[in-house]
Amino acid sequence: MSTKQRILDEALTLFAENGYDGTGVDLIAERVGIKGPSLYKHYKGKEEILNALIDEAEERYDEMFGSEKNIGNVPQSAEEFIKVTMRRIAFTMRDPLIRKTRMLLVQEQFRNERISEVTTRHQLDGVQRMFAKIIKGMMDEGLVKKDDPELLAVELTAPAFLQIARADRQPQYAEECMECIEKHLRHFCKVYMKGPK
Repeated sequence: MSTKQRILDEALTLFAENGYDGTGVDLIAERVGIKGPSLYKHYKGKEEILNALIDEAEERYDEMFGSEKNIGNVPQSAEEFIKVTMRRIAFTMRDPLIRKTRMLLVQEQFRNERISEVTTRHQLDGVQRMFAKIIKGMMDEGLVKKDDPELLAVELTAPAFLQIARADRQPQYAEECMECIEKHLRHFCKVYMKGPK
């Protein structure tokens, strides 16, 4: 692993544990095993490290979870919908980069405008728009009852975000939270999907 990547990895861990303001460049450098001034050969400063971390997490999230522009294939059954959605949730809850980034975002969202925007997009607007497109696609395929896809997306995602937040705060309940999310998805499908479920 390159020094530049090690700087990002250690900075993310420290930012997630201590907050952005509670982490100095010298501490990041010490964790990497270099001197503080050497860090500046790779990054101009802490803000550039933060921006690189956000960019890296957003790229990974878009690739592995999806986004409004990258919804993947429209599921063709309730079981496929549940399977794909649970895979996305498992990625969100278990991927170390995404989990640490989420912890950082939650802590810093009130102090940094870019972090606030990213947090809102990943925890509310963007994910809800992505699921609204998926649900609309399933409506168009005749799999989901005609309704307001944006409202159904809120109904679908809100309980999942609450469970993810609980798992972040209390990791010992992560599996219980996953079970609760799957139970919610099954109920959602039972209520809104047509035909055999």
